[in-house]
Amino acid sequence: MKIAIYPGTFDPITFGHLDIIKRASEIFDHLIIAAAKDNYKNPLFTLDERVELIREEVSTFDYAHKVSVEKFEGLLVSYARKKNASVIVRGLRAVSDFEYEFQMFGMNSKLDPEIQTIFFPASETNHFIASKLVKEVAKLGGDISKFVSPNISRHLEKKLKTQN
Repeated sequence: MKIAIYPGTFDPITFGHLDIIKRASEIFDHLIIAAAKDNYKNPLFTLDERVELIREEVSTFDYAHKVSVEKFEGLLVSYARKKNASVIVRGLRAVSDFEYEFQMFGMNSKLDPEIQTIFFPASETNHFIASKLVKEVAKLGGDISKFVSPNISRHLEKKLKTQN
């Protein structure tokens, strides 16, 4: 059974993330979406909230039975070994993403050469979507319906109201 891990902060999960999840689930027997506790990005949503939002988003899709959502903290290759995953899935939007992801690929390959990294380029309709930008547009009162589901939009609006 080929198990892959798609790690990220998913703060919040966007149509771009969902596109990668759908495409990866078509290739692998099981896809673990690993929501990372991230102390550097200072996420808007808590880790538990992000996990629940991801679960809500993927639960209605045809591939939901092939996907699980878990919390993740620490070294990615250690987590992958623990989950018997042989592949790390990463999405690429731009050249700047590639430079960072290529460095991560190199480091992970040195830490565990048995774990492969596969890059999925963002689809042409989603290549510009970034969670950071979605949050910024939402904070400024813009329409984010082209970037996230109505469910995520509602949660984001509610979260932003409680912070103000």
